[in-house]
Amino acid sequence: MIRVLLVDDQPLLRSGFRALLDLEDDIEVVAEAADGKEGLALAREHLPDIALMDIQMPVIDGIEATRRIAADPALAGVHVVILTNYGLDEYVFNALRAGAAGFLVKDIVPEDFLHAVRVAARGDALLAPSITRKLIDRYVTQPLDTGTVTGLEELTDREREAVALVARGMSNDQIAAHMVISPMTAKTHVNRAMTKLHARDRAQLVVLAYESGLVTPRNS
Repeated sequence: MIRVLLVDDQPLLRSGFRALLDLEDDIEVVAEAADGKEGLALAREHLPDIALMDIQMPVIDGIEATRRIAADPALAGVHVVILTNYGLDEYVFNALRAGAAGFLVKDIVPEDFLHAVRVAARGDALLAPSITRKLIDRYVTQPLDTGTVTGLEELTDREREAVALVARGMSNDQIAAHMVISPMTAKTHVNRAMTKLHARDRAQLVVLAYESGLVTPRNS
């Protein structure tokens, strides 16, 4: 059973998402919140698999709530998926850097919405190749103060290669085909790289890959 927390300050939208989710046998909405502060409290109480998080909310916004969830070891199993009206804007980019597992546009069709919830529950990032391309463009046009990313020296050559392919938006199956290895081995390389770089999920792994310089737009 996939346990979902809905965090959005618009009751009508929460009701719509809940109505969709409640129809599914393998998904359970465990709680709803109208702001980030309430969402944090309910995340700690219910420990959901997925927190569907709006960005612009009162009291505590979605970016700060995401950052606090990502920083709390007790909430390590909570995957935050950002809900937005605008696609990959500055708010969404900052949310990904704060630790979000991905994002959904609110006008998504129901079938894709349900699929995305299941993908996020597996721990996979909701980052299509087109979104990865936009992340790359963001780094090219507006470089950030990247700081220091620890763990790079611990990566093996194969793990570095796997990270580069993740940063290009490839799935584990695509990585396996490219590296001529099994999907399970590809997943192992990715998971070990995530552990060494202290990345919560594949979305954060992509951001860390570019921030660290391990992957650049030239070789992506």
